[in-house]
Amino acid sequence: MAYSLNVNGRIHSVDVDADTPLLWVLRDVIGLTGTKFGCGVAQCGACTIHLDGHAVRSCVTTIESAGSSAIMTIEAIGSTPKGSVVQRAWLEEEVVQCGYCQSGQIMSAVALLNANAMPSDGDIDDAMSGNICRCGTYPRIRAAIKKAARGGSNTGNGG
Repeated sequence: MAYSLNVNGRIHSVDVDADTPLLWVLRDVIGLTGTKFGCGVAQCGACTIHLDGHAVRSCVTTIESAGSSAIMTIEAIGSTPKGSVVQRAWLEEEVVQCGYCQSGQIMSAVALLNANAMPSDGDIDDAMSGNICRCGTYPRIRAAIKKAARGGSNTGNGG
């Protein structure tokens, strides 16, 4: 079936089955490979994207359910005000080790900060709890989110 998707501000026409997960449409059909496959059951967060600004797991979100929603992926998040601050904080706090989960982590962090400009530790824990990092960089993730919430300032370590 033919679908028209608004991905990162561009319209893409795709012809896939209605129950095709957005993850595979983004990666295999459109060619945006920054969104990663992790578990396939919405438990790890590696496939997190924004659907109308909300963090969702693209491995279980079908193309049909996306409808006319605006889809944003890691490829474009840096062009948003919060996204650019989060990415800079990620680099400054040296969050990344293996990097596999980081696109999903960043997408969840940006959604959190868009909804809550100054999250508490509990808010961060709640928002990020669905994102698994096998390298265990959770303290640096929290520090980067706190730094981004402050606008990316270098005061304190956020931990």
